[in-house]
Formats: sequence, C-alpha cells, structure tokens
Amino acid sequence: MKIFFKHEIKRTDKLTSKELVDLILKHRQIKNIKEFLNPPPPLSISLLDFNPKYKLYLNKVIKLLKDIKKKDKMIVVYTDYDADGITGGAILWETLYLLGFKTMPYVPDRKKEGYGFSITGIDNIIREFNPALIISVDHGITKVKEITYAKKLGIKIIVTDHHLKSDEIPNADAIFHIPALSGSGVAYFFAKEIYQSFRSRSAGEKSSEALKQNFQTDYLALASIGTIADLVPLIGPSRSLVKHGLDIFPKVKRYGLKYILKQAGIENKKITPYEVGFIIAPRINAVGRLQHAIDALRLLCTTNEKKAFDLAYKVGQTNVERQDLVKKSVEEAKKMLTKKHPQGVNQGKPTFHPAGVNLEKIIILVSNHWHEGIIGLIASKIADEFYRPTIVLTESSKTDLPAGRQAVIYKGSARSIPSFHITNFLRSLKKYLVDIGGHAQAAGFTIEEKKLKKFIKEAQKQGDELIKDKDLERIITADIKIPVSKINLELVKSLESLEPFGIGNPRPTFLSEGIISNAQLFGKNNNHLKIWVKDDLLLLRAKRSNLDLEIASSSTSSPSRDDIILELIAFNQREKIQELSRGQKINVVYSLEVDRWGGREKLRGRLSFIY
Repeated sequence: MKIFFKHEIKRTDKLTSKELVDLILKHRQIKNIKEFLNPPPPLSISLLDFNPKYKLYLNKVIKLLKDIKKKDKMIVVYTDYDADGITGGAILWETLYLLGFKTMPYVPDRKKEGYGFSITGIDNIIREFNPALIISVDHGITKVKEITYAKKLGIKIIVTDHHLKSDEIPNADAIFHIPALSGSGVAYFFAKEIYQSFRSRSAGEKSSEALKQNFQTDYLALASIGTIADLVPLIGPSRSLVKHGLDIFPKVKRYGLKYILKQAGIENKKITPYEVGFIIAPRINAVGRLQHAIDALRLLCTTNEKKAFDLAYKVGQTNVERQDLVKKSVEEAKKMLTKKHPQGVNQGKPTFHPAGVNLEKIIILVSNHWHEGIIGLIASKIADEFYRPTIVLTESSKTDLPAGRQAVIYKGSARSIPSFHITNFLRSLKKYLVDIGGHAQAAGFTIEEKKLKKFIKEAQKQGDELIKDKDLERIITADIKIPVSKINLELVKSLESLEPFGIGNPRPTFLSEGIISNAQLFGKNNNHLKIWVKDDLLLLRAKRSNLDLEIASSSTSSPSRDDIILELIAFNQREKIQELSRGQKINVVYSLEVDRWGGREKLRGRLSFIY
C-alpha cells in the first residue's frame, strides 16, 4: 500500500477555513467553484442541456404521447429491478399516471427474465398489457435484438438509460442516453419534459399541483437515492440532483419513503449519502435481489398508509435476510480462495509468498448455489478486500436461446479496481458470453455452462497480461497532510460546504502524524475501535506520563477533555487494538465530521488507515 498526499500544511503555516476549502477544490480541478458550492436547482436544468439534438426526439415523443392518449392506448414503463431503476421507474410511471395516461409499470423477474429487455419480458408485457409504447428506465442502450423484436410486433420503444453503449445502437423510436446521470436522473429530467408539455392539457388541477410539488420534492428525493445507489459521480447535474434531493427529505410526503426511514430508525436524522448508500438503498435493492422488485416500486408509489407500513416492514425483513445471506456467501467465497491458494491467502488477507505463489490477477469464483441476486455484493466485498478485479458466477437456470436451443446458463457479476475497466475487458471476451453490460468498475453478464471453462482460462490469461503488479498495489491519496494541532471545529465545519460527498466528490481525507493517547472498543459487541491521537509535539510531555499502561479493550472511560486532540473511530476494526499501545507514534489517514448528537457539536474523525 502506498500513501500520497496532494498538499502539506506545516505547523508554521497559517490556514483559514476558506483557504482549506479552496485548496481542496483546486486539487480536485473544480473549474466553476461558485456553481459547485451552489449547484443550480434541477428544475432549472433542461433535457436539452445534455444534448440539443434531443429536441427532435422530444418533439417525436410528445407527438407520439398525444396520439396514444387520444386513442386511450397503454404505455408500459419497463424498469430495472435495482434501487436506481425502481426510483426512476416510480418517477416516470407516476408522472404519466397523474397526467391521465393509461399506464402500468413492469419490473422483470431477475431470475426468469434477467436484466433489462428480454424476449420473455416483452412477450409477458404483450400478453398482460398489449401496449402501444414501452419506455425503458435504467436499461435498453445495449438491447439491439430485443428492441428489434418488439418493433416487429408493432410496439413503439423509447429508451432512457445511462449505461455504456455497445458498438451497435438499438433502433428505438427515441433514445435518451446520458452517462453523466443515473437511470433515475435520466428518468427525472425526461419525466419533467413530459410534465411541462402536458400539464395544461392532460392533468386535472389536483394532479397538476401534485406533480408540481413532486418535481420540487418527492421526485428529487427519489432521484437522489438512485444516483447515490448507482455510484454515479456527484458532479454537474448529478450533484444538483443529490444536493437538492437530500435537502428536501424533511418535506417528502409519500408514505413509502417515510416508513422506510422510520423502519430504519432514521426518520428524524439528517439524510446524507451515507444514510442513502448504506441504509435506504440497500433496503430497496434487497427486494429485487431476493424476491420480485415490484413490491419496492409499490412501496414508493402507494398512497395507502397501512400498505406502506406493511411493505416497509417486509422490505426491512428482506434486507436482514439479504445481509445474512451475503455474510454466509462471502465467508464461503474466502474459504474457496484459501483452499485454492493455501500459500496466497492468509486469514482472509492476500499475502505475497517468497516463492511468488499468489492469487491470480483476476479472481474468478464459481458456485452452483449462490443466490444470483447477491453475486454482485460478493464480488464487491472480495474485490475490495483483496484489491483485484473479481468475477463471481452462479448457476442460474435453463433458458431459451436463439435457434430454439436450451442451455444451462450462469449469471456473472464483476467488480473492479480503479485502474482496470472491467466492462471493456469482458466485452473483449464477448464470443463466450450471451450478453454483457455495465460500467468501468462493475458489470453483469450471462454465459452458457459449456463455455464457462474456456472463458475462465482465457479471462485469467488475458488478466495476467493486461494487469501489472503495480496496478494491484492499493494507493491511498489524502487531500491534505496536516498536523493534528491545526485541526479545529471551525475548520471542519467549513468542509460541509463541499457536501454532498460521494463518488467523484469524496469526503476530504487528511494524513497526520501523532501519538496514541488512548484507545478502546465500543459498540454492542465491542466490534468498533476508537482512538485518541495527540500531535507529536506533545511526545515529550507524553513520555513523562505513565506510558506503560495497557490499553483497556472494554474500558468505558475516556481521556480527559484537556488531553483529547483528535478522536477517531473505525467500524468493525476490533482486531486493530492488538497492534496499538499508549504513546505509540503513528500515521493516520482519516476524514473529519461534526458529531451533533444530543444537540451539541463535537469534532470527530473516521479512521481509514493506521501505519
């Protein structure tokens, strides 16, 4: 692991809060600082701002919608089953519904139909709804064959998506493909254009007012959830969506969101990307992973309070089930690695054996029983821990393939490291795959069982050639190297102007040298670590105190206020306490926040690394 920093603040330097913020923005190459700190409201952003050529598509769409409404024909909103797709689907379907269109949502079954458009899914929609138009949300840009199939059956297709394009573009009636947004973000701006075109002619006064409020409140909140959940960089219009969407959470009226927050115990808490990414979105995702995701969409759209309460409870229970299943499956995945590489894995950690025995540069794990709804989570945890691109496959089912063939297929999910574009890599192996889609850091695909062995062999061979050893060394880059004594509450509060933090705009990180004043474990099961770090200028004074005391792992006492310089916490890092001792000189990488628990403000840091 290598540690770098972008700028160093010395003890003799004077540093104001504004100078700190300016330094961080400078190193992040933010050109329009005023707009970054005060992103425009999404209502002021038009779909045409992303691409002026969309005007032709929009004119075509509005004309098509007018004709469909006049003839009272059906529109199906065909959405993905993850949090991004569900929130985007809720926005678009509800907009059409409140505008008076005859419309229904459709969420594919993950196991039976798979991701996005499928021949089976299209057939099911025709049989159930007989639509004149299908609008995709968060998928469609790579589904050439499936869209051609639907068009031959006389169905109009509109694609709204943000995923990577393939070499061939589908022959849809209109395509709104915006990689800078999430699927829910594209749906928000697309739905807003439809609302603005039809509000005066299609919706009653009550529905029109409801939509007006929704685009200012509820739909913003939903789009912010989808954007954060799908790890879209929080810059430009996506930053606007998330910034204003999070701020509006206290004004959200829909029962589904209210009961998700209540069931999670965060209804009165400020909602940040953390609450969305680790509490709200996983609950929405859990339904599509283990069951049918239509219940998640129903939860977000229902106007019945009791139904919302019951669905939120069900979603919460499903998320607990998902957590248990992931934990068990990840443990099994690590055992598979240990068995395969007894000299390359040490207690779940990668090691470099003197003889060069090591893990492959791409980890590929195959199971015949892992739930396909969680293989992406397994891949994510393995890739993060071992810092290697990771592909996880599980046997899915027999499926119908072109030319009337049937075959056993495996579903695959991949996660990668920053230096390796996993979707492009898998597309280079497309001769083995039934389909493939994704982003630079994540991908999903389908493969026939008979091609699996050749695929694994070729993938690992190419991985060994393409991935260099230096790519597999984890690099930590802190924004600022700073003495602990320079940090104060006012400085940390100034960082809040940079929120929301997330992909593309991470929470600023700091590197400091210091000595450990004290350490202890906390939490229900003493799984979390808390340490207090003093500036190393205090080393001499510390040596004069009693430094040979052992650190109490279960102590509830804390250092006196006069002794505390910086309090740092690290979740699920209990084993680290064995490596620490009072008076020990250390380097720490951490982020800073203001703890406002109990109505008082307190400086606190979140520990990333100790070395």
